[in-house]
Amino acid sequence: MSEKLILIDGNSLAFRAFYALPLLKNSAGIHTNAVYGFTLLLEKIIKDEQPTHFLVAFDAGKTTFRHETYQDYKGGRQKTPQELSEQFPYIRKLVEAYHIKHYELPNYEADDIIGTLSKEATANGMKTIIITGDRDLTQLVNEHVSVYYTKKGVTDIDHYTPEFVRDKYGFGPEKIVDLKGLMGDTSDNIPGVPGIGEKTAVKLLLEYGTVEEVIAHLDDIKGKKLHENLTNHQADALMSKELATINQDAPLAITLAETKLTDATNDKKVELFRSLEFKQLLGNIETAPRAEETAVELSSIEEIDLTGRTSVFIDCFKDNYLKNEILPLAVSDGRKVAVVACDAVAAHEALANYLMDPSKPKVVYDAKKTTVLLNRLGVEIKGIAFDITLASYLLDPSNTIIDVAEIARLEGKSLATNDQIFGKGAKMAVPSDDILHGYFAQQAAVVLELAGLLKAKLEGNEQLALHDELELPLALVLAKMEMQGITVNKEELVTMQQELQGRLDTLIAAIHAHAGQEFNINSPKQLGVVLFEELQLPIIKKTKTGYSTAVDVLEALQGKHPIIDDILIYRQLSKLQSTYVEGLQKMIGEDGKIHTRFNQVLAQTGRLSSVDPNLQNIPVRLDEGRKIRKAFTASRPGWVIFAADYSQIELRVLAHITGDERMSDAFIQGTDIHTKTAMEVFGVAKDDVTANMRRQAKAVNFGIVYGISDYGLSQSLGITRKAAQKFIDDYLASFPDVKQYMDDIIQQAKQDGYVATLMKRRRYIPDISSRNFNLRGFAERTAMNTPIQGSAADIIKLAMVNYDKAVQDTDFSAELLLQVHDELIFEVPEEEVEAFSLFVKDIMEHALKLDVPLLVESDYGKSWYDAK
Repeated sequence: MSEKLILIDGNSLAFRAFYALPLLKNSAGIHTNAVYGFTLLLEKIIKDEQPTHFLVAFDAGKTTFRHETYQDYKGGRQKTPQELSEQFPYIRKLVEAYHIKHYELPNYEADDIIGTLSKEATANGMKTIIITGDRDLTQLVNEHVSVYYTKKGVTDIDHYTPEFVRDKYGFGPEKIVDLKGLMGDTSDNIPGVPGIGEKTAVKLLLEYGTVEEVIAHLDDIKGKKLHENLTNHQADALMSKELATINQDAPLAITLAETKLTDATNDKKVELFRSLEFKQLLGNIETAPRAEETAVELSSIEEIDLTGRTSVFIDCFKDNYLKNEILPLAVSDGRKVAVVACDAVAAHEALANYLMDPSKPKVVYDAKKTTVLLNRLGVEIKGIAFDITLASYLLDPSNTIIDVAEIARLEGKSLATNDQIFGKGAKMAVPSDDILHGYFAQQAAVVLELAGLLKAKLEGNEQLALHDELELPLALVLAKMEMQGITVNKEELVTMQQELQGRLDTLIAAIHAHAGQEFNINSPKQLGVVLFEELQLPIIKKTKTGYSTAVDVLEALQGKHPIIDDILIYRQLSKLQSTYVEGLQKMIGEDGKIHTRFNQVLAQTGRLSSVDPNLQNIPVRLDEGRKIRKAFTASRPGWVIFAADYSQIELRVLAHITGDERMSDAFIQGTDIHTKTAMEVFGVAKDDVTANMRRQAKAVNFGIVYGISDYGLSQSLGITRKAAQKFIDDYLASFPDVKQYMDDIIQQAKQDGYVATLMKRRRYIPDISSRNFNLRGFAERTAMNTPIQGSAADIIKLAMVNYDKAVQDTDFSAELLLQVHDELIFEVPEEEVEAFSLFVKDIMEHALKLDVPLLVESDYGKSWYDAK
């Protein structure tokens, strides 16, 4: 392979990366966006170019030999943001982690280092690629040297070759310095000649060749002002050319030979990516497990000590553990590991008895998945004492946990990932038994080791009770719910599908009539042409591919043409049709049920979500959306769907946390909180509160929970931002303890770095002290609303756990089917409804003692729709 040298302008690319990516931080508060962007560039260049030699050049300081010629060289530049300055040491560490040389030379710029090394490389017949965000370096282009100029960010690149330069300017790279001499360079504070921009400079150089020749032909130059400026600024032009000329004979202490890339391990990269929390990049590194960390002795199950603390690891192929292929089971006692084929688990009496024995404590990776998979094998596991996934999530809910390797990484250990063992996407496959069994043995051994580390951390955070008394028992409740499933009437969905299609057909015909032509409504490009060219509606926003037809654009156009309302309704109904009415039909199993999976470790507030399908996001604002719930029915005759819903739980939590007397009194006395708020804010009696006043009060009440802003409230109520801000100010004046809470929680977040719920669930807020106004504002709103939303989530989770315990001591036949936001969905025999309603109400309203009462409302019917 021929030799190839890559030279990177370090400072230039760091700036490009910093401004191209949003301001990112790791959990330690270190800004990382420039380092991340720089990493992406290195990965791309190494992959695409496969260089043999590599160097990153940095500027050594603010003063160079050019300042002797022109004191104001690079003067007027804005100070480097602190958020970028703090990343330069990490960029140097990054370069070293890739085993790439970096170099800087006092009194010279990175350009001079690059110019000198490229000249030496050319003399040695080596191909050179220079990567920069500064066009000055394009003067170095020749048949051996190309310049990759990054226009935006670090991936939008122009390749400057001699041909590219000639096509762009009409002359070769050698004249770039003359171009700078005439037009100057504002970024470097090179003056050039006043009034001469790129177009004029190019024209002059095409006619005369160089700055010197332009000056020599001043008498031939037409245009009074141009002639005057060139005459008066001859010296500036010559000086500017000198300043722009790169020194290709700088006294470097590094040789071309020293830039040669060497084969090396990824250890430094792994270490740096861990500290900076570059999770995706970490996952891309093909690291083998460290033998000293994952070495295990494979034994038979008879040799495992099943009397003490053990770990159990079982998994399936791909995500859906409710139906996908079950893989082996591994058990570790801390010394030895046994791996058993899945079809042999139930048949092995000693193993099955151990798994079903509640007195034998077991550590697992995922309690819910483990429970479901073993249940599918005919084994009801008991005695799960610790779940490392739940523990890791509770320690920092911002982490995305996808496998044991990710938890191990967070605890400073290197382990093979699922992707490395099974592959990705279409290439996913179960490996041979020797690889699979070795991998599962490692998983079981590491799970047991991690459990001790994580438990100690939970204890240090006073969060062990949150794991033991809430999240772990909840995981077992959710496992039962997932296996139970909910019955869905497919015929009802088919009928809906036909009705919706009729409405969609009518809308399509109306939209085409408004447009005066037929077109694909689902094509943003065709729709944009119709709206903004054919119908001449005002253009709100453009994209790279044409006109924007996003929802916010269409909403801004409402009232300007009847086609807009029809399109908005069409989009809503079309999504409803494809995602839910048609989509749910495909999810119904052979048992006539849908079995969703609940995600317990996703939302940073602690809320649950569901997937395959997502039953928490069925749109209920539209009547057609609400009707989808008609298809969800009880599983047997004589049974009904029963729904119990917390009323205004987040506002009640807000009253408890803030201790606001007026708000608390409203809940204690049973006064409608929105009416009470309207009375306080508008200063009117209860009987004088209008429907609109209550609507506005409701918007600001719930706005406080989610972190209100004047803009958000103005959009919600259709009022000006000024009016919205006055409403917020009046509200906070009416409920002073709410205002005090908002101020206090922000200060607490700044002090601790996190906020917590009533049950000590934490959420870290790294941007709470950011200099970026938008990031800081979002962080402050997050700090305010997380304790409220998170506590509400904890309460309903606790209610589910308490219900599961209590119902076992009753004769109720009810089954808990779903949890959706603040609502629990059951199926229950109709004759038990009255007594069951009181039973559930008591459990839910006393899940956690607050200073204000919790209130639960319930209803029942043949379907979920009827129970609302």
